[in-house]
Amino acid sequence: MAEGNGGFSSSGWSLRGTTALVTGGTRGIGYAVVEELAGLGSTVHTCSRNEAELDKCLREWHAKGFAVTGSVCDGSDRAQREQLMEKVSSIFNGKLNILINNVGTNIRKPTVDFTAAEYSTIMTTNLESAYHLCQLAHPLLKASGAGSIVFISSVAGVLSLGTGSIYAATKAAMNQLTKNLSCEWAKDNIRSNSVAPWYIKTSLVEHLLQKQDFFESNTPQTTRRAEGGLISGGIPLPSCGFLHHRAGYLRGRWNDCEWFQSQHLKEEVSQLPGVTSFNEQISLD
Repeated sequence: MAEGNGGFSSSGWSLRGTTALVTGGTRGIGYAVVEELAGLGSTVHTCSRNEAELDKCLREWHAKGFAVTGSVCDGSDRAQREQLMEKVSSIFNGKLNILINNVGTNIRKPTVDFTAAEYSTIMTTNLESAYHLCQLAHPLLKASGAGSIVFISSVAGVLSLGTGSIYAATKAAMNQLTKNLSCEWAKDNIRSNSVAPWYIKTSLVEHLLQKQDFFESNTPQTTRRAEGGLISGGIPLPSCGFLHHRAGYLRGRWNDCEWFQSQHLKEEVSQLPGVTSFNEQISLD
């Protein structure tokens, strides 16, 4: 099995013998997570709505020696999610160790301007898809004897960042779902955690980050200005850290990736008791 570059794959960590499903794995955060998991030895299945894009990524991964397969699937479609999980069950013989809920979308506009269709699109893609996939994956995760779910959430789920109220609501709900599943499914030896990144240069927000004033106001002291596909040490590390057997005590947690001290964060955190300096490490946990 080929080893990935950097990250846990160069530190002696291993996920050999595990199976993983990463939704939306052909670009951005999902692509980077697939690379990290495969580099650590996990056998990965991923999905994308775009067949040509999926085929291109699969060729790249196979050339690297990664054990990655893929399916065409629209994560916002219930029937296609069911078909996806049937295929995953068939490929992995009814057992799944890792589920990474990564699919997401956004529409930015004032709350009063959202249409019912736009509300449904964001809720279905971001929250319903993750919720339903957890339901479908439960028997497979349980059968593995050591299941782990990681939600790709957002700092927008705990702070007001101007991302749009519906998007923020889906991410806040995702964080709470993380805690509930962690408690409810502990008896089945299934852990649940989430990763809440700041702005990552993916296709979803790249047009915003190209605006210099927006970029500077949102990332004035960012230590890692990460780009999707080049974020080993960023999103993949917290994600994979939650998956390792030595992290079995981590349940119902979310990791903010500690990438920023933005003006938004300063304004909100300054209202908290005991905060005296923004040069100190601030934990949102």
